[in-house]
Amino acid sequence: MKFVTDYKRAVGMGSAKTGTEHFWQMKVSSVALLILMPLFVFTFGSIIGSSHSDVVAYFARPFPALVAALTVIVGFSHFKSGATVLIEDYVHGTAQKLALIAVVCVSYALMAMGLFALAKLAL
Repeated sequence: MKFVTDYKRAVGMGSAKTGTEHFWQMKVSSVALLILMPLFVFTFGSIIGSSHSDVVAYFARPFPALVAALTVIVGFSHFKSGATVLIEDYVHGTAQKLALIAVVCVSYALMAMGLFALAKLAL
């Protein structure tokens, strides 16, 4: 029989060993989106309704293309992190593993599609 205190058992473990990492990743991406979303709305909103050639010329400039790319990357990274925490909390067993794989694959696929569309538009 071991006499280990609760404190000794819990030192360095955290609740799930990675809770702090998820917390800070969500906080950092939230602050980044807080800055990027208004920039994206103003840069993207000003070009809505324009012709295709105007849109291509607009996104060929570095600032609008960079804002759009960063918004896509940070947005889908934030989605992946949030959905992962949600699935870890509410889904269990094999369904949890499948849902985590699906969320990661979908978020990276949508991120790649958004960046590909932006690169095709800008180049």
